[in-house]
Amino acid sequence: MKRQDFYFDLPEELIAQAPTQERTGSRLLVIEPDGQLSDKQFPNFLDYVQPNDCLIFNNTKVIPARLFGQKHSGGKVEFLVERILDDRRVLTHIRSSNAPKPGVKIRIEDQFDVEVLGRDGALFEVAFELPAGETALSLIEACGHMPLPPYIERADGEEDKTRYQTVYSEKPGAVAAPTAGLHFDEKLLEKIRQKGAAIGFVTLHVGAGTFKPVQVDDISEHRMHSEVIEVLPETVDLIHRTKQKGGRVFAIGTTSVRSLESAATLSEGGQLAAYQGETDIFITPGYEFKVVDVLLTNFHLPESTLIMLVSALAGYEKTMQAYQHAVAQKYRFFSYGDAMLVHPQQKTEQ
Repeated sequence: MKRQDFYFDLPEELIAQAPTQERTGSRLLVIEPDGQLSDKQFPNFLDYVQPNDCLIFNNTKVIPARLFGQKHSGGKVEFLVERILDDRRVLTHIRSSNAPKPGVKIRIEDQFDVEVLGRDGALFEVAFELPAGETALSLIEACGHMPLPPYIERADGEEDKTRYQTVYSEKPGAVAAPTAGLHFDEKLLEKIRQKGAAIGFVTLHVGAGTFKPVQVDDISEHRMHSEVIEVLPETVDLIHRTKQKGGRVFAIGTTSVRSLESAATLSEGGQLAAYQGETDIFITPGYEFKVVDVLLTNFHLPESTLIMLVSALAGYEKTMQAYQHAVAQKYRFFSYGDAMLVHPQQKTEQ
């Protein structure tokens, strides 16, 4: 398939610039099991959850990965930390008038210094000069700014420290939120448990590459960025028990999909097993899902790898129809936008 097959016209005013007043205050477009489209409110999500189902959330925690600094020569520098390597070193994107050379030191927020160690493609390896008792992560958390996506055209504020973070976030490392999870508050999670459904977690530390556009025309030639995932044995056991009881696996967000399907794809025999490591899985129409039955996700960018993933589950024609419907009905798009619940369709067109 071609990248252009996944294009749709998105009016700029539909790109959400701020969250709703309440986490559950968004709208929900449902691709029903019979293929019909239903316009709902997000609390209606509970109506689709059955007692034997399980819901798998990504418990990564967004770090305030945007740092502002200044070279000792005076030039301004902006960092977007991509990955924490250890207590002292990180991999980061750097924006400055001139790319800093190895050995250059940069003052961050007038608080501490970092030294550029070298470059690996688009990323720089940087070492923090640590005060006693501090780590790179603790300094980032103290001085950093929440890394709002590039399509949110405002500076981050106090509200984003909580709202650009899921209520169940636990493991620091992401530079972008797993946005489908932003719709859940503690009350809704408790209602899900009271209904008899189980909740489990995976970890995928979302990198800035999630916003990288597909630049090749033939999508089979696109190479995905790599991200760190962890699927623990207790999550695998939960899913196996769910399947044995005839329940369904709901993936809350595309990151949960990529984690679960990677763990199955990379294991011997193609069966879901515990996994910890890297994944660059690219899910496109024609992919046969091994674990995930139902997907909850936000609305994604035109021609993005994420709309391609949705198309793999819902079917290409139904996905594009749903997106056209969402635009016509003025749903809110992207990270702080509305949600879509995707039931799989018969892949007759594939």
